[in-house]
Amino acid sequence: MSKNFEKVKRFYDTKAWPLNWVQDAVDRWITADEYQEITGKEYEKE
Repeated sequence: MSKNFEKVKRFYDTKAWPLNWVQDAVDRWITADEYQEITGKEYEKE
């Protein structure tokens, strides 16, 4: 698990971060698999 997984999850769950911010965190703070775990959506690289 990435160092910042819990932080990103908390930000998303409390609506402090919108979905696109979580997308931006992939490969910086979290992995694509963790993105899917947090959001319930498959990560699609833009």
